[in-house]
Amino acid sequence: MTDQQLPTLALTLGDVAGIGPEITVRTLLRHNDLRQICTPVVVGDEGTVSRAVAMLGEDPGVVRVLASPRDAENAEGTIELVQEGEPLPELPPGELSGVAGDAAARFVMRACALAREGLVDGIVTAPLNKAAMHAGGHDWPGHTELLAHEFGVTNFSLVLSAGELFFFHLTTHVSLREAIGGVTPERTGNVLRLVGSFATALGKGQERIGVAGLNPHAGEDRLFGDEDADILAPAVKRAKAEGINAVGPLPADALIPSAVRGNWRFVVVCYHDQGHAPFKAVYGDDGVNITVGLPVVRVSVDHGTAFDIAGKGIAREASMVLATRRAAELAPGWHQVWETARSDGAA
Repeated sequence: MTDQQLPTLALTLGDVAGIGPEITVRTLLRHNDLRQICTPVVVGDEGTVSRAVAMLGEDPGVVRVLASPRDAENAEGTIELVQEGEPLPELPPGELSGVAGDAAARFVMRACALAREGLVDGIVTAPLNKAAMHAGGHDWPGHTELLAHEFGVTNFSLVLSAGELFFFHLTTHVSLREAIGGVTPERTGNVLRLVGSFATALGKGQERIGVAGLNPHAGEDRLFGDEDADILAPAVKRAKAEGINAVGPLPADALIPSAVRGNWRFVVVCYHDQGHAPFKAVYGDDGVNITVGLPVVRVSVDHGTAFDIAGKGIAREASMVLATRRAAELAPGWHQVWETARSDGAA
């Protein structure tokens, strides 16, 4: 990709029994301003997309199947698509299906293959259903872990972002018991290096990185557990010695509200709900999910498949639009994020 070219983004369709097809179609047909900053190419199933177009009252003839993303013309009012695998049968909306789960995983795998071949510059993912993916034979905890496997990386972080705020996660799709065990000195150090690399690539390398405590009140001098004193505090100290401006561990119930008020740009949380619950409560459709630690940018919506409203034509595409916009903004400079992370030994 040269400075004059728009980044080509692979938009994976997600679980076809959920709202992924609908929000993808709405994004591409009703937000033509996105075409000024990227060339979007759907990776999915032509029949599914055509049915979603028809459901929204549009002409299915706007769907154009490509042999390669390089053939994309990025014309307003069209949906350009790379077909993955054989055509899917029409599946009932809102029902868990191994067929849909298998397809959702394969869409992501194909997008990763296109990225490895240099045919796309970033990936935007519509939501998949983890139970359906498992039923389809793909035993991954979620999108993030599948993407990491496809790119062969071992150090990565799920990052929730809204505006200039970024929540990095030490653990994600595991039980709370497993999450506690997953907060290790090595993992904490690796994620802090990822945050430092990401911040440096954004030109914010000297900004503070707030590390949330695992226990209430960050352990309060071991009254509520030893992990904060024995694991997080030493990891923060080592990160500081490496030139990373980490601070903590700090009580999460103080750090996160302070970050929402604009006092922190980069925050590290210990487990899924410590970050996701307050983030979604505050930002809703204004947030996205970024994976840091991959060689190409990947951004996702920050919501699920919404089986309860699938097929009803009422799903909101705001998060998908924002994810596409954020991926388009980050893609041209993502090589700096990747190279900085690799040079720091984080990837």
